[in-house]
Amino acid sequence: MGVQTALDAVRDAPGIVEAMRLADDLAFEAGRDPGVRTLRILASALNGDDQVAAIAAVHALAEIFDEQAARMLTALLSDERATIREHAAWALGSVLPRFDAMSRLIALVAAGGFTGMLAQRTLEKWSSTAAETLAVALETALLGEREPSTRARLTETLGLVRHAIATRPLLELAADRAEHEEVRVAAIAALGQRRGAPAIPALLEDLVSGDGRIAEVARLALIDLDAVPHPRVARADGLTVGQLFLHADIDPALASVGAGDNGGIATLLVRLGDALVADPTTGVDRVITLSRGPVPQAAEDLLEIGSATSGHVYGRVPLLPQPVPSAAAWPLRVTARRGIRRILRAAAPVDLLHLRMADVGSFAAADVARELGIPTVFTVAPDPHAVIRSLDRSGALTRERFGEVDLVEHFWFRARLVTSLASNAAHTVLFPRPDLQRDMAQLVGIDITAHPERHTIVAEGVDLAVVDRAADAARAHADGGVAPGAIAELRALVEQLAPERRGLPLIVSLGRLHRVKGMATLVEAWASGPLRDRANLVIIGGELEHPSLDEREQLDRIRAAVPDPSSGLILAGHRPNGVAAFWLAAARFGMPGLSPAGGVYVCASVKEEFGIALLEAMATGLMVVAPDGGGPATYVQDGVTGVLTQTWDPVRLEAGVASALDAAAHPDEDRVRAAHDMVRTKFTIQAMATALGPVYRGVAAEEEALIRAANAVDGVALS
Repeated sequence: MGVQTALDAVRDAPGIVEAMRLADDLAFEAGRDPGVRTLRILASALNGDDQVAAIAAVHALAEIFDEQAARMLTALLSDERATIREHAAWALGSVLPRFDAMSRLIALVAAGGFTGMLAQRTLEKWSSTAAETLAVALETALLGEREPSTRARLTETLGLVRHAIATRPLLELAADRAEHEEVRVAAIAALGQRRGAPAIPALLEDLVSGDGRIAEVARLALIDLDAVPHPRVARADGLTVGQLFLHADIDPALASVGAGDNGGIATLLVRLGDALVADPTTGVDRVITLSRGPVPQAAEDLLEIGSATSGHVYGRVPLLPQPVPSAAAWPLRVTARRGIRRILRAAAPVDLLHLRMADVGSFAAADVARELGIPTVFTVAPDPHAVIRSLDRSGALTRERFGEVDLVEHFWFRARLVTSLASNAAHTVLFPRPDLQRDMAQLVGIDITAHPERHTIVAEGVDLAVVDRAADAARAHADGGVAPGAIAELRALVEQLAPERRGLPLIVSLGRLHRVKGMATLVEAWASGPLRDRANLVIIGGELEHPSLDEREQLDRIRAAVPDPSSGLILAGHRPNGVAAFWLAAARFGMPGLSPAGGVYVCASVKEEFGIALLEAMATGLMVVAPDGGGPATYVQDGVTGVLTQTWDPVRLEAGVASALDAAAHPDEDRVRAAHDMVRTKFTIQAMATALGPVYRGVAAEEEALIRAANAVDGVALS
């Protein structure tokens, strides 16, 4: 093809997603045909206005193994454009250590953020062959830095240098009572990864005798220090499956669902884990669900995980004392990796790890799975690909502005992470989509027809017993019975509205307060037109008292659109999953004296890969409004069980909700029955568990065959 032709293809691609995929061809051609002219061509892209082509050129430079290309790439660490500096820090991880780049990479680590994480990752890769130089450079940086968070990041990076030269300064930092707690914690955690130095256990045991966070982290470090890799063996009993989502406080009661990043995925993992171990046909005896949690709980969980041979158990990965949103959690890669490793070692043997999102949890877990020899299953979705395409087509994302948006959304990295997780998985699971084969090929670049035996379509599911129980209670209340506790809560909230708002049906939306979920867009569409006169709006989800940055952005827009909530808006905050089920049922059947039957459910997400809450609303009997793409389009019958629309467009969203209210005003038991039967026959959590059983058994059997084959080679044990 040639470098110039490959670059032209990137520039002339019909969309940004296509251009990002064609960047791989540019990198390949640059590595195949290095030379002065190739460098000139890439330099022209770097200096142009097309930021997609410029980023592609950065990564192409990393594929050219000569001194001039390496100097060019290193020089980009000082580029005036932040996005180019970020991608240069990432791309340098693919080249041999550059001593002239170390100080600038260390400066990026010190600055923190996503760019700092990428720089730290590059330095970690370099540490195996340039340990002494890197350790000295980090020590020097620490000498000149006093800010605690910066010192902690530098200390954590020093801890990634496995050479003995880093042990002494780490011991000194951990033991120094004058040092800031954040710095000592980073040093203590790093010491837990360094076996063989007699001074380390002695210091850690001394620190454990104290109290507070220092003692708690030291206890975990001692556990890490004593951990012994568990050899993989063929199992005569059922499987152990790990699953994780680190941006939620997942508990069996689902008490935190809807707060921060505690969305539908938290509900799914709890229900699915229970269903997998309850159904003997799945072949799964034990499920380990990993989520974030405090340090003391993390230590307690290890005892239960190590002793439990069956059932659904939970392991907490301690990240920071205060939760951070998923978009800001990338710098926690090292902490997450250590916590995941600790749990999987305690649970050993683990037969497979199911990853579901291109986030820091999956990023770290993939490293641990590779290290421990655990096969992975990955649920592939075109995220962020579908969002990029939508923004591109709407004009909100252009090639000229891509870099500044990428600095916030990390589109390029997340897209590459999806590709990496999918290509390294033993099996991939796919959501149903109207044009699945086309979308996977065009958006993600995966041909699911090439090896169909490695891909399985599995729909997500809901616990129908919870839905039916809520519906029965709401129906009884509508017929004159006493309101159960959950519905009494909703009644109290509706009673706080202006008196003239009573007698209107409810529009309900459930989910995280995040721009992707479209909550503010829904409120704006409701508040600015006739919908406000037709119904009250109930938003379930979000941490209202202590909102995250994402939640605050949505709340600011909501409060600007509706300064006086008593005029029909109920911001309920997050509620347990069981409570939300009762509220959905109350919207359908009505609450005597406050709201009539005929409410609707709205999913205003910019994208929705499947939609657990949508399925729960449909099973309840509500008319729904949903995005016209992704998973919902495969099960919502437009004009029958719901309305499909372009939810990102406020005008079309308003029209869709109006149509749903019109339909709900005329009860149709056939529609209700059809929606419930559809969920019962296709989308229960039990059906999902049954579908995943053969996938898990197949992956485990294939791994055992690989182990046997590897061990047969000259008798070398590779378990």
